[in-house]
Amino acid sequence: MLNQLREHAQRAADHAFTPFSGEPRAAAALLSDGRWVCGVRVESASYSLVIPALTATFSICSTAGRRDIAAVALSGPARPYEKAFLAGTFAGSPVQHSSDIFTFGQLPSTMTSRLPLRASCPDVFSAEAGVALARKAAASAYIPLSGFPVGCVITAAGGLFYSGSNMEHADWARTICAERSAIAAAVSDGAYELDALYLTCLKDPIGTPCGACRQLIAERLPDAEIWMDRGIRPPERTTPAALLPGAFTGRGL
Repeated sequence: MLNQLREHAQRAADHAFTPFSGEPRAAAALLSDGRWVCGVRVESASYSLVIPALTATFSICSTAGRRDIAAVALSGPARPYEKAFLAGTFAGSPVQHSSDIFTFGQLPSTMTSRLPLRASCPDVFSAEAGVALARKAAASAYIPLSGFPVGCVITAAGGLFYSGSNMEHADWARTICAERSAIAAAVSDGAYELDALYLTCLKDPIGTPCGACRQLIAERLPDAEIWMDRGIRPPERTTPAALLPGAFTGRGL
């Protein structure tokens, strides 16, 4: 079973977005009921804002309300930063079985189906419908430190959408925001044509994406509509260019 999980991680690396390092990276998580999910590395022109494969994988699980991770496999030998990430997650204390596989307690008896990363948009889709889906995603936020839930939905070509919620880590530098979580889910599923982003932040009446998320949005959704919901008034519409004028794109890299 663990070898099978390793194979899933290795195949998933094909979806990694690594134009700067040229080193695709992926991780696969096995859940307690035998389901599994993969996440990939998503690089940014601002190198420090890269979304590591493990962060993508755990945030996808968390947004789906699944924190019952039994094992993790990487597409290659674990690196020090990956071991540090695993040591502070909601899954508990990892046991390393090989250079690329870690377990968290008892394994399921069999491996079953893949946890879906996407869903089909409602037939009638509006800003209000997108916000409703973002609010649903926010309900799955893993926020033991801040108590500040944020939810995000990104629509993609083909009438699909991807959800993300913020996921906190014991090492705050390894925390991921809802917007980047949704981007990671989309890229991990091989979706690159992203149309619109819906964001809900009900605890801040003037909340907007943080600087890190603005950079990733400007890179991965440069022409998207962005709708921001704070719960009091109708959602506000904006664009990546309005949020981050003169965004760094890495053209000279």
